[in-house]
Amino acid sequence: QVQLVESGGGLVQAGGSLRLSCVASGRTFSTYTMGWFRQAPGKEREFVAGMSWSSLNTYFADSVKGRFTISKDNAKNTVYLQMNSLKPEDTAVYYCATAANNYRDYVFRSKNDYDYWGQGTQVTVSS
Repeated sequence: QVQLVESGGGLVQAGGSLRLSCVASGRTFSTYTMGWFRQAPGKEREFVAGMSWSSLNTYFADSVKGRFTISKDNAKNTVYLQMNSLKPEDTAVYYCATAANNYRDYVFRSKNDYDYWGQGTQVTVSS
């Protein structure tokens, strides 16, 4: 059974930083593209950042480019999202997900390409 568990969310002032973690189990985590998505109230879930299984390819939404970074530790089955210079518009529930197909050295941006999701962690940025 595949499980993804996010942590690290919280309340932070604008300009601050948070690091989200996502621990995966039940799948050979290192062979799958991992993605981070977010969903604000009343909005669709949107892609934020992703890393291909080889770690050679990363992709970021324009809204977070230059502020967020993604990394992973295969030994810990953990993917991280470092969020710097946070803005109120970054407020959302953040989800990690694992792609449906392994050994694809590509960062999928559609949520339809991911088959397992975590429960989400709330990030609130105050102005």
